[in-house]
Amino acid sequence: MREIGVVGVGQSNFSRGCRMRVPELAFEAFKEAMQDAKLTTADIDASIVCSSMYDPQRSPEGTISDYLDLAPKPTLLVENACTAGTSGVKLAWSLIKSGLHKVVAVIGVEKMSGQDSREVAEMMGRTYDITWESSAGFTMPSGYAMHARACMAKYGLTEEQLAKVRVKNSFYGCKNAKAAYQKQLSLGDIMQSEQVASPLKKFDCCANADGASCTILAAADICRGITTTPVWILGIGSGSDTQISRRTSYTSFLSVRTAVERAYGMAGVRPADIDVAEVHDCFTIAELIAYEDLQFCARGEAATLIEGKETYVGGRMPVNVDGGLLSKGHPIGATGGSQTRTIVKQLRGEMGETQVKNAKIGLVHNVGGVGHYCNIIIFGR
Repeated sequence: MREIGVVGVGQSNFSRGCRMRVPELAFEAFKEAMQDAKLTTADIDASIVCSSMYDPQRSPEGTISDYLDLAPKPTLLVENACTAGTSGVKLAWSLIKSGLHKVVAVIGVEKMSGQDSREVAEMMGRTYDITWESSAGFTMPSGYAMHARACMAKYGLTEEQLAKVRVKNSFYGCKNAKAAYQKQLSLGDIMQSEQVASPLKKFDCCANADGASCTILAAADICRGITTTPVWILGIGSGSDTQISRRTSYTSFLSVRTAVERAYGMAGVRPADIDVAEVHDCFTIAELIAYEDLQFCARGEAATLIEGKETYVGGRMPVNVDGGLLSKGHPIGATGGSQTRTIVKQLRGEMGETQVKNAKIGLVHNVGGVGHYCNIIIFGR
């Protein structure tokens, strides 16, 4: 499967108010990725913009393509809730695989600071069925809180174990210069923070952010001509789940189970082969459910991984050692590209004090809604 690889990655600083226009924000990530790949705009065959468009700018792909001097190359928009970024990578992989293009830039961007938290929460809540669910008051925190309560009832998960996910991710967020939140939080800080949707507290939740990411994919011959250490896409899997009211389980996500089986099968690897992972920790419970859905541990044993610090650097399965969404912030369309950037740099050995030793295979787990959509991408060097 070493036919298509990643030759450049970039990311803007994630923040709570960047004061830039969307095209300017996209440029920050695009510039870094282009310098990383040592390419010029003439080398880019097409661009894919990934965004949920919380900013007033409609059809941002046109303004971004123009600002980045990519016109008249083809461009298009991907909107797939929080999985937009990895959906763009999947589409770029498909376009290169088909032979239509050889080099594609995937640009994730979101500017969310123009709206307050209540407005954003209401918009996010429309991921639920607007007739039967969001109209009744469902929001992202309440949806994940339902799943947290189910895990507590079934497996004995505690609020302290949820909080320990944020302790870990805040520890690594302090080491990430691009993270919106670079402050170490104690277990007490998290447990004493105000309640959002029981049992989830303020620090169990990620925050909205402004940010951009860029991933440049290329065919194998281009990859080998650019770098001696290409990072290959070994497997891609995707899945979806039902609306919340139709689910038979609230301790797992069908979308993730479906996606990861396909990704493992395509890559020809097992869970034990993964050296480092980026998982979609929009809430602390989301990371713990991911441990089990990705088969990093048995059902009901996710808490033992966080309790034993097995998901720290040096543990048997390092997860979110860039701080995750909980520390970086969550600019919807840019999140999947940020996760990809971290894994690519891990496999290149470029992550400094958070580097996982001898990392050869990495996994990105990117979820949209409350498990409504999922993309899993497995990378190798």
